[in-house]
Amino acid sequence: MQSSKLNKKWFLLSMMLVAANLRLPITIIPPLLSTIEKDLGIPKSLAGLITSIPLITFAILSPVIVKVAKKLGNELTIFVFFILLIAGSYLRIIPTVWALMLGTFLAGVGIDSGNVLVPALIKDHLPHQIPLGTSLYTMSMLLIGAIGTALSGVLITKVSLQSTLAILSVVAIVALVFWIPNLRYNHRETAKNFERKQYRSVWNQNLGWLITAFFGLQSIVYYSFVTWLPSILQNHGISTIFASNLLTLLQLSGLPCSFIVPFLSIRKNGLRNLLIMLFVGYAIAPLGYLISTSNAVYLTIITIVTGFGSGLAFNMAVVFFTEKTTNPTQTAEVSGMAQSAGYLLAAVGPVLFGFIENVSGSWNMIILILVALSTLLALSGLLVARHKPIEE
Repeated sequence: MQSSKLNKKWFLLSMMLVAANLRLPITIIPPLLSTIEKDLGIPKSLAGLITSIPLITFAILSPVIVKVAKKLGNELTIFVFFILLIAGSYLRIIPTVWALMLGTFLAGVGIDSGNVLVPALIKDHLPHQIPLGTSLYTMSMLLIGAIGTALSGVLITKVSLQSTLAILSVVAIVALVFWIPNLRYNHRETAKNFERKQYRSVWNQNLGWLITAFFGLQSIVYYSFVTWLPSILQNHGISTIFASNLLTLLQLSGLPCSFIVPFLSIRKNGLRNLLIMLFVGYAIAPLGYLISTSNAVYLTIITIVTGFGSGLAFNMAVVFFTEKTTNPTQTAEVSGMAQSAGYLLAAVGPVLFGFIENVSGSWNMIILILVALSTLLALSGLLVARHKPIEE
């Protein structure tokens, strides 16, 4: 293995830049939805599809990416797929429905390579610093995703939809350039190594499915909130800018979890305490949105607590990938499985809830459904936490 020769500081920097693009192309969309609907003349359900397309892509391609990485190597696979991410991001500039949808699909393909392979690279290159690598990975993803939402909400009031998308897509180009030096450490799985690492398929193990359930539930709740929270808040009578700012706050509120979860999870009773906080933040706090009010202080508090719950959920999912597996190959397999079936579930949310709102004209039923899903999320997390690591 060549990882011993790796420049760890450069790997961390470039890995963080890659992670920065794993939510950004999705989180910049919600503040733009009303403009997209108006400019392209599409209904809410079709607009919700813009968020669902990457999730469907993750569901279909995650196992494929694992197989491609075994042949090309993890580092090279991320590089190649990020070229597709950039192409898709700039294709979305063309003001037509087909370009928007195809570009979103290509961006989703690029994102998925990082989603699946970065946790495995952390376990491979930083075997004794997994909490640090995991923290920086999730922090970059959450922070830049949140900043992207904020900038998107501001830019759309200053420049056109096309200019907004073009400006915010530059981050992917920067990440691709910084990733190039890592290609010298690209490692391909040889037949001999693969035979030595053969283990019972994660698809045939209960823990693999429990982790998948946890990942899927946190995904459907998170992406449904990210897509429709601005609309829910605007229904309370607040401005588009304030709604966009609260969505940014929801994402920023999860940032401390990037450090809290990896380090607390390895302590005695750490996972239990994290799950209690998760339940409060993700299953109880969102009930506050049922109250129709435009009070800024009240909505800010509810959003902060909900955002903290979302950060706990996502970071715990990543921790399960690394802490409940025994080698990098297994980590990639579990990550691919969880994100395949998990994102398939998540893809239903934005479109289904947009349809429900169109039919019922109310967001309250959607909030209650999300609360119920968050309760199941906490229960599945409890089962994962009590389970022994996946067998080899």
